[in-house]
Amino acid sequence: MDSSKKGGRKGGAKKKSVSKSTKAGLQFPVGRISRYLKKGRYAKRVGTGAPVYLAAVMEYLAAEVLELAGNAARDNKKNRIIPRHVLLAVRNDEELGKLLSGVTIAHGGVLPNIHQVLLPKKTAEKAASEAKAPKSPKK
Repeated sequence: MDSSKKGGRKGGAKKKSVSKSTKAGLQFPVGRISRYLKKGRYAKRVGTGAPVYLAAVMEYLAAEVLELAGNAARDNKKNRIIPRHVLLAVRNDEELGKLLSGVTIAHGGVLPNIHQVLLPKKTAEKAASEAKAPKSPKK
């Protein structure tokens, strides 16, 4: 028997392995997510498409949050995203805010908000400014 024929494969260089993430065109690890789904015992069996789909969803959500947080960092004239920027991004976005409504982000703080009742009244403010500023005589 010829030694070049091993396991029905033709002779030559061994093919380089391609990861499931590369095949799916994703950055998130499909193989690792598959392993976690199996180890977590969420179901007796896990299909081949489930970890790919889950990785794609997680990657999309991460990209969305990072983009909005990057915009918040730029608005605050910062180059680095901090938890405060993540919180501002999530809370100012309607859909992400609804998804993460019960989540507390450590060192995120709160949204800047002053209740309308606590603000000074417009009429009193306007009258006070008119009384203080003397009108210039017409020429």
